[in-house]
Amino acid sequence: MRPFHLAFPVYNLEKTREFYTKILGCNEGRSSDRWIDFDMYGHQVVAHLVDALVSVETNPVDGDNVPASHFGVILEMEQWIQLSKNLTSLDIQFIIEPHIRFKGEPGEQATMFFLDPCGNALEFKAFNDDTQIFATN
Repeated sequence: MRPFHLAFPVYNLEKTREFYTKILGCNEGRSSDRWIDFDMYGHQVVAHLVDALVSVETNPVDGDNVPASHFGVILEMEQWIQLSKNLTSLDIQFIIEPHIRFKGEPGEQATMFFLDPCGNALEFKAFNDDTQIFATN
């Protein structure tokens, strides 16, 4: 499988650099005064400097108000547990606390949502059974 590429807007490159490298543990790639490449679990995500961000709309999903615009990575369960513990110990404020969604149903998953310093919503999730990633009802 090939890595994906995702670009997202930020209004402060230095806060973004610190968050993605120090909090999430991403390696930094190429950069300029207007953008930064990050290696997020083998995927290329790029922060692009903008003047302003729009508000985040949400949709209800299994009892949570999920930001309609978000991105993240599907981790191995042990990686997800470790990241959850690390973020909690760093007092990261969660939009949606780490928990199991769709418990006992197709697509059961561990999930958590939080914001980067510029207000971009991130979701990291994990499945005990990766065949459930694209499960249907």
